[in-house]
Amino acid sequence: MSLGDILEQEIQGEITQIRTGAQEKAAQIVSAAQERAQGMIEGRKRALDGDYAAGLTRARSAADLDSNAQRLAASDTLQVKAFQTAQQFIASMTNAPEYPEVLTKLIEEGLGALPTAEVIETSAGEQDAVRQALSSLGRHLDVRVNDTVKTGVRLVGSGGKTSVQNTLLGRLEAARPTLSAEVSHMLAEV
Repeated sequence: MSLGDILEQEIQGEITQIRTGAQEKAAQIVSAAQERAQGMIEGRKRALDGDYAAGLTRARSAADLDSNAQRLAASDTLQVKAFQTAQQFIASMTNAPEYPEVLTKLIEEGLGALPTAEVIETSAGEQDAVRQALSSLGRHLDVRVNDTVKTGVRLVGSGGKTSVQNTLLGRLEAARPTLSAEVSHMLAEV
């Protein structure tokens, strides 16, 4: 074998070694790049999954808040309607034949609180019923019209300095906080 062949063989061996080394180095670079790319993809996927979960949680919270707001609005609307219906029913009671009996009890309670009452005020439409109630009580008080006093009476003491108002609508309004809680409870069960 000639010196040229030997040199060529050595050069070919070195070239092969350099190629093999370069291929290994390229394979390592590609592998490292693939690992980094995969890591970036997985990191981005985790971030997107986190964003998705957070967005889903926000959407559910918003939907819950909206649902609760609508339920509260519906409950408030139903409560308003319930009290309006009760007020209308009470106002219509003034035409019932047994209304003088109701007034009798209201007047008795008023006289219990203000026994020195000299005047009873009531709306114009309730004057006759108040007179019937006074008659059944055996009491004679001056009956005056005061159209701000509806579904009951206002007893006025001597000199007009003291008074007691006892009306069905007033009682409904006084009981409103308690009744509102009960109506809310009933609506929640529906």
